[in-house]
Amino acid sequence: MPRAARPEDVVAYKFQSWQEDGGRIRVDAHYALIEKDLGLETKLKVTGLVDAIAGATPNGQPAEDGSDQVPLSKLSDRRKAWSTDFSHQFKRINLALGYAVSRESDYISKGWSVNTLTDFNEKNTTLLLGYARVDDDITARFLPAPRIKVGDDVVLGFTQLINPRVSLTLNVTRGVADGYLSDPYKIIQKNTEIFPGLFLPLTFPENRPEKRSKWVAFSGANVAFENVKGALDGSYRFYHDDWGVTSHALALEWFQNVGSRLVLRPAVRFYRQTAADFYHVTLDGTSIVPGDDASGLAPYYSADYRLSELDTLNAGLKAVWTIVPDRLVVDATYERYLMRGRDGKTSASAYPDANVFTVGGRFSW
Repeated sequence: MPRAARPEDVVAYKFQSWQEDGGRIRVDAHYALIEKDLGLETKLKVTGLVDAIAGATPNGQPAEDGSDQVPLSKLSDRRKAWSTDFSHQFKRINLALGYAVSRESDYISKGWSVNTLTDFNEKNTTLLLGYARVDDDITARFLPAPRIKVGDDVVLGFTQLINPRVSLTLNVTRGVADGYLSDPYKIIQKNTEIFPGLFLPLTFPENRPEKRSKWVAFSGANVAFENVKGALDGSYRFYHDDWGVTSHALALEWFQNVGSRLVLRPAVRFYRQTAADFYHVTLDGTSIVPGDDASGLAPYYSADYRLSELDTLNAGLKAVWTIVPDRLVVDATYERYLMRGRDGKTSASAYPDANVFTVGGRFSW
């Protein structure tokens, strides 16, 4: 039986370490994957993840007068997650069902998905239609009671093969999240009058809206260059939500064959976003009277730097080495991550830079 027509089983492992400069946040993650072909048309995939996070991150307070360093809060946690995907290839339609669970000490997330891929035009055109839902329980110790949030996403997409060397992709996603959308560990500061003429810099929990609607458009192109044994993969992603955040992401990857068993993939990704409408460094100078709990009702406010106007840049190199053809492949990746604020108000020390290291292997039989 030709290899392309017989069932194939796969096991894979990957380790990734995210290390922010200055000893801030470090995340070490271990991934494992098992794929089992249940005949020629049916496949089962199970993925497991264990990661540990430790370090310090900005809590939302501004830098003190005379200092350019924002206050940091220490944190540590461990996450365990797993997912399973079951897919079956019908005559023209591939149907995939997924279920996933993620557990942290203060956060439990469960989700499921259904996706279909339908071939047209002698398999030169593929239609993607998918739906996913997540249900999350937040039990942070700062909360007076557990909170919940749910999210629903629908995706519609097309992939078109132009010729044997060029393919184009366009996906559009509509998503809505409801419930507790604040970060229980982020606070915001305001100089508050305690007694007539006496002001103190008090802190309050941030308060984001209890609903977020988004649109995402993704376009990509892959072009192979046979004369140099390489391929270029480029993509552009547009994002907009009703919190006022609009973002653009441009990514380029080059896949270069070096001999018959080594592939090098340099890559770069640039990302830019606007700030959420309710982002403030502090509430000083505003008429907002903050509350003692994140109600999800107006007025809204957050000092989370991730909601500010910012740019990020990723650049890295991946090497993929085939040790045994069609059997054993290993890979290693290094990436440098840079983040910069653009509003001229948020302290530069809030934004992290990081090194990302990834190694992995895949065995199939």
